Amino acid sequence: MLYLALGAAALAFFVWIGRGKPILKRREWRFTSAAFALAAFTGAAFVGLRGLWWESIVLVVLGLSLAATARRTDTGPRPPRSGRMGISEACSILGVTEDATPAEIQAAYTRLMRLAHPDKGGTSGLAAQLNAARDRLLSK
Repeated sequence: MLYLALGAAALAFFVWIGRGKPILKRREWRFTSAAFALAAFTGAAFVGLRGLWWESIVLVVLGLSLAATARRTDTGPRPPRSGRMGISEACSILGVTEDATPAEIQAAYTRLMRLAHPDKGGTSGLAAQLNAARDRLLSK
């Protein structure tokens, strides 16, 4: 019980230090969350061997929750949800100027799609955004 109280005190300290601002960036949080999940699973095994089943169950649930947050990844930019994409937004996505020719637009789209295609390790959201940007600029 002492360790749970110390953990709660440490969490309260980090919340007080942060005061609403993120303390750790996304990458550091994922690493820290995975380390705490491993510690929770180790603690669950330890207290389970001592016969403290309820504490073990609580630590397993805590470890699963922390492991789930460590696995979450950002899917990247998403296509616009409502209305049409603006011309300036489409230009910034493809990296072209507003007076770009259709050949320049297509060349920028092809270059970026080689990197962002889902079959090449990119995300479907980014590929959809590139498609929407190309279509918007070619239809202006």
